[in-house]
Amino acid sequence: MTDAEQTDIVEQTDVVVMGAGVSGVQTARLLNLGDSSVNVVVLEARDRVGGRLRSPVLSGRRLDVGATWFWPNERRINALLAELNVGSYPQHLHGHMVFDDGSGSVRRAPNQLDVPSGRVVDGFEALVERMAKDLAPDTIRFDTPATSVRSADGGLTVTTSTGLIAARHVVVAMPPALAVSTIDFGGELDERVASVAAQTPVWMGGTVKVVTTYEQPFWRDEGLAGSAFSYAGPMRELHDMSGPDGEPAAIFGFCALEPTAPAPDREAIVEQMVTLFGPGAAEPTDVEIVDWRAEPFTVTPELVGLTNYRTYGHDTYQQPSLNGSLHWASTETAIEMPGHVEGALAAAERVASTIHSALAKDPV
Repeated sequence: MTDAEQTDIVEQTDVVVMGAGVSGVQTARLLNLGDSSVNVVVLEARDRVGGRLRSPVLSGRRLDVGATWFWPNERRINALLAELNVGSYPQHLHGHMVFDDGSGSVRRAPNQLDVPSGRVVDGFEALVERMAKDLAPDTIRFDTPATSVRSADGGLTVTTSTGLIAARHVVVAMPPALAVSTIDFGGELDERVASVAAQTPVWMGGTVKVVTTYEQPFWRDEGLAGSAFSYAGPMRELHDMSGPDGEPAAIFGFCALEPTAPAPDREAIVEQMVTLFGPGAAEPTDVEIVDWRAEPFTVTPELVGLTNYRTYGHDTYQQPSLNGSLHWASTETAIEMPGHVEGALAAAERVASTIHSALAKDPV
């Protein structure tokens, strides 16, 4: 590090985590839990934790407009919910599904879309908020995106709007393609790593998710599960998203759209809901349309069309880059359950373990 660079350093720390989604916050928790001597700074471009886990209040309760489910065989998320005493409840399964091939909707039995899975009371974003409470005050720096990363003596420097932070280790807890697209690595990344990262699709990066809420879960009274599959659109796949005990009553759907196609409006959503579920769907209490393609801290327009999902869990992500100082911890990098919250937790577990071992071998 040059004398000029040294004078620009505003902070020195053991670890910088770029991103306060579930993988970034869990990485910081695992580095701190039982070892408060590890100093961690988490940089977050948004004004909230959670990243692609987002749970706004709809009809009086927080519901997920990002990641939605977890599954019984996912040991990390189940253990985390138990550890933090965060409530969960099962996905509603009972009833017939609806199918629309473009000529009209028909009921089909059994419900072929839904499988036994879990939902988090008050949504996944609330879980990450609870996780963040385990971190020391001021660990997370909101509205502070990283803009560049450079090698330096003893580690890396990270540039933010407030200056340089020197760290022994840096964790990329954001989609790899977004990282290499928006953060300047000065050409220091290995060509193979940079190429794989640039090709890795952003999970949910091309998704438009819609949540409609109602006074009552009328579809259940009519023997429907709230699930549907439609070739007519704009939503392709729909599921019951009601809160515990059916309150609030809600159905959510994923839209099947081309990367540059506009998101549907409320009128189009309500029209399709009526086609699928009948006149009871005509007057929703709320319609929330979330176009993740328009979230700049999730994806950029040129990344929306990435489709090479074989890069998920790629071997280049399993070992650190930049002489062992740069680590990859988003769900896309996980070998187990990539694209799931479980995958994000698995990646965080791997990275935290690697950094703990490195710090133990090379203490200050």
